[in-house]
Amino acid sequence: MTELPSFYDDLAGCLAEAWRRLEEGAAHQSGFHTPALATLGRDGAPRLRTVVLRGVDRAARTLRIHCDARSDKAAEIAADPRAALHAYDAKAKLQVRIEGRARLHGGDEVARAAWGASRPMSRVCYGTAPGPGTPLPAGGASVQPQDEGAVAAGFSEFRVVVLTVARLEFLYLARSGHRRALFTWNGEGQGATWLAP
Repeated sequence: MTELPSFYDDLAGCLAEAWRRLEEGAAHQSGFHTPALATLGRDGAPRLRTVVLRGVDRAARTLRIHCDARSDKAAEIAADPRAALHAYDAKAKLQVRIEGRARLHGGDEVARAAWGASRPMSRVCYGTAPGPGTPLPAGGASVQPQDEGAVAAGFSEFRVVVLTVARLEFLYLARSGHRRALFTWNGEGQGATWLAP
């Protein structure tokens, strides 16, 4: 029989494991590196896409991703900051679902720090023309910046999305019995409970 993890019957341990996996994801060390982010479209319908988890601050309960100011994602967050994130690591048999409020940062201290920490190949995306989602006459009809100045100019389109976690659902799949837990934060503190899987 497979040995059960230490968090198996420990609510606080489940929450700690969720944050640990998210932190590993931001460091490219787990399946949580590329979660799915859901926003509300301007028509009220859900919109879902894969993003790259860039940073996690457990104490502040925030997750950081990057996007282009010209993207639907940025417009949707600006119109309605409610967002959800889903991460699943098949090897670990672990799922985390998060709901919260997202905030866009552009041209400020948060954006400058994230831009400075980004790889040069990532910065190129923000100087590409036309912007994300623009219809093209052919697959290769977009143009990437060709020199450092053009790449640097892309900073004006660079946005940092900081998602503050209000609800985190944890699911661990095990033959001996799945474990599912819910953690919530509001103005009165943190709530925690087991849920039926």
